[in-house]
Amino acid sequence: MALNTVIKSQTVDEIEAELGERLKTLRIHRNLDQKTIAARAGISVRTLRNLESGSGSSLRTLIQVVRVLGRESWFETIAPVPSINPLMLTRTAAPRQRASMPRKPK
Repeated sequence: MALNTVIKSQTVDEIEAELGERLKTLRIHRNLDQKTIAARAGISVRTLRNLESGSGSSLRTLIQVVRVLGRESWFETIAPVPSINPLMLTRTAAPRQRASMPRKPK
């Protein structure tokens, strides 16, 4: 089963728990204890435990821990920005600054 299909069928809590487990596994593979990661990230050990257990954490905490683990490239896979927009090749318009509202049927 593809990862995309698995994520679509999971609840938010399940995704949070799986992400925490992946971070914990990476930390263990790097042979780092929670105290070391917490100190390097500037967070408490309890906060790191919450993140790894999937029991709630902030986006800021996630970013700090991912940086300490050297996996900032993960964020590029969330919403990659294409370097060339094919539509822009056909126009001479300025690059878009924001998304537009969907058109309402008349």
